[in-house]
Amino acid sequence: MAGPLAGLRIIEIAGIGPAPFCGMMLADHGAQVIRIDRPGAGTSFVPGIAADILARSRQSIVVDLKSPEGAAVVRDLCRDADGLIEGFRPGVMERLGLGPDILLQDNPRLVYGRMTGWGQDGPYAQSAGHDINYIALSGNLHTYGRAGQKPTAPANAVGDFGGGGMMLAFGMVSAILHAREGGKGQTIDCAMVDGAAVLSSMTWAFYATGQWRDEPGVNLLDTGAPCYDSYETADGKFVAIGPLEPQFYRELLRLLEAPDLPSNNMDAATWPEMGEALDRIFRTRTRDEWCALLEGTDTCFAPVLSLAEAPHHPHNQQRATFLTLDGITQPAPAPRYAETPNDVPRMSRRVGENTTEILAALGYSTLRIADLKAAGVIGG
Repeated sequence: MAGPLAGLRIIEIAGIGPAPFCGMMLADHGAQVIRIDRPGAGTSFVPGIAADILARSRQSIVVDLKSPEGAAVVRDLCRDADGLIEGFRPGVMERLGLGPDILLQDNPRLVYGRMTGWGQDGPYAQSAGHDINYIALSGNLHTYGRAGQKPTAPANAVGDFGGGGMMLAFGMVSAILHAREGGKGQTIDCAMVDGAAVLSSMTWAFYATGQWRDEPGVNLLDTGAPCYDSYETADGKFVAIGPLEPQFYRELLRLLEAPDLPSNNMDAATWPEMGEALDRIFRTRTRDEWCALLEGTDTCFAPVLSLAEAPHHPHNQQRATFLTLDGITQPAPAPRYAETPNDVPRMSRRVGENTTEILAALGYSTLRIADLKAAGVIGG
């Protein structure tokens, strides 16, 4: 794979959600990522579809981590690697004989990335959890929702992927740069509860200066302000506006032909009146009619597109924001580089499809590979 991370070699212990997303990010940007899958995982990454988007651009080897011989294979894979990603509860890799103490002894420059929800320590460290729990404990979930209603989880983007996988990808690259500049390898404790908290840094800054009330749906960026909200249109679809700055708000008023709306969009006392007026106005036309009027203006406007619609919008099409691989529409790699452009991703089609070639590249003989397969240590 081409990209700015070309030449990096990452070992990924198969999992779900944030750790694979980290592996996808590194692979998208040029790293060689070898995914270690479990025996009996099936033939495809996600049953019922050709492949898992989060598993794209990987090589896959099947190894029984619970066997001493399998653990030895993983150690061999890590001896010359730049990094390892794992997403087990604290202590699991140690019980497999693959903890950072062992792997860093084998390879002192290895970056050992640990992806968990709660972190490697703390009262919750051994408890099960999901994105909604991590963003709840971080304070984020409390800020998502409309006034007087219960908190609303924003799918699993904030904990799993923003505060988890993306944060670990950043940490992996940072620690690998340190190791390559003469430093040592190290362990990264990447907890989604920590990462989610970091993502809300601006909210905490507002809160510290008295510009954020500690309740949802009453603040500038949480649907409290009518000029930063979504509105239903005449055809039952939605549009989103966000003209916070005075000049952008004035442009909205001009194009809406609504001079009677409050002139100061930052005056919270006028927000109820403003919200009711904007709701009435946007219901008078269809979404396409509003697009014809407001797209491309400085009103901070966009249509609210469904998953089925987003890839077909002219802006997304011109930028190739989405692509289709093996019949599966998915987001294209981002961001983009002027000097080291990424390759087009490829779908990883079958679990264990690269077992033999990966081990052969490590120096395993054909006979040894056959013996490991016969013993059930490896598969594919």
